[in-house]
Amino acid sequence: MRSSSLNLVIYILRRLAISIPVLLVGTFLSFVMVAATGDPLGELRHNPNISKAALDSLSHKLGLDQGVVPRYFSWLGDFLSGDWGTSIAQGNALQPVAPKVMAAFGVTFKLVVGAEILALIIGIIVGVLAAVKQYSIIDYLATTLAFLLFSMPIFCIAIVLKNYAIEINGWVRDLGLQDVLGNPWLRTTSPEQLKTDGVGDFITSTIGAYLLPTLSIMAISFAAYSRFQRASMLEVMNSDYVRTARAKGLANGRVIFRHAFRNALIPVTTLFSVNFGSVLAGAIITETVFNWHGMGTLLVEAVNKNDTQVMMGWLVVIATSVIVANLIADLVYGILDPRIRVG
Repeated sequence: MRSSSLNLVIYILRRLAISIPVLLVGTFLSFVMVAATGDPLGELRHNPNISKAALDSLSHKLGLDQGVVPRYFSWLGDFLSGDWGTSIAQGNALQPVAPKVMAAFGVTFKLVVGAEILALIIGIIVGVLAAVKQYSIIDYLATTLAFLLFSMPIFCIAIVLKNYAIEINGWVRDLGLQDVLGNPWLRTTSPEQLKTDGVGDFITSTIGAYLLPTLSIMAISFAAYSRFQRASMLEVMNSDYVRTARAKGLANGRVIFRHAFRNALIPVTTLFSVNFGSVLAGAIITETVFNWHGMGTLLVEAVNKNDTQVMMGWLVVIATSVIVANLIADLVYGILDPRIRVG
């Protein structure tokens, strides 16, 4: 037991040691690409109310009069000390970057983490059932639903759900049931725009606000998880050790959940770790449809205004989230299959 625990600790430390240089390389490449987007002060230089001396002073303060590499190390030192810089976009000039990015990240994270966990749980259950009942009506229905969701772009799913929600809210209002909750039953805007009266109203309104965007993000992720789980489960169930377990007369449920299910989770864990970061970074479409002010909205505003400090903060948070998700996946690998952490 002590040896197993020690192996797990060493495994975790080894993964952390690999992740740190990966994050540093990622931040450097991100910094170089952001620096190549153009002059962050370009818009200010066309403002006749700002003198050249003021622009030169601001350029020196931001380190724009230096090369890319010195600027990166200067930015990295400030970032590690907790100073993420200040926004340089007109209208947001000199506002700290860290609160803006972390506030947007909190909005998107709460939305994405719930959607992805639900999609993973439901996808695993459906995938296992489809594999165990291969070529049954359950398998055909799961396959049809997965391919249907795969074929629909997320903006289409979001818009369809939003339109149906508006229709349902209209029916509820026409039936005189609107006063039961005090707010529309299905919200089509972000929770920050809710006007609630009391704890019960807050809970029901928050659920209504999260429901539609959560379903939108869940749809495509569920399709991917269920298909991967089905394929992985079928592969494991046809392996030699599972056939040996069946030959020994073990009950079918024991064979499936004790011997097959655990190993079949490994490919899905990999998919989840990769998909989580991409969904977190790509939630802009869902946020736009439902008017959420999260990471997607923040990135669009930063790109439009060439606000390099905000872009770097956004990229670092997303890169860190991807690395953390992969770290968690690596730990789950070690739990699912002890041979991985020993190796």
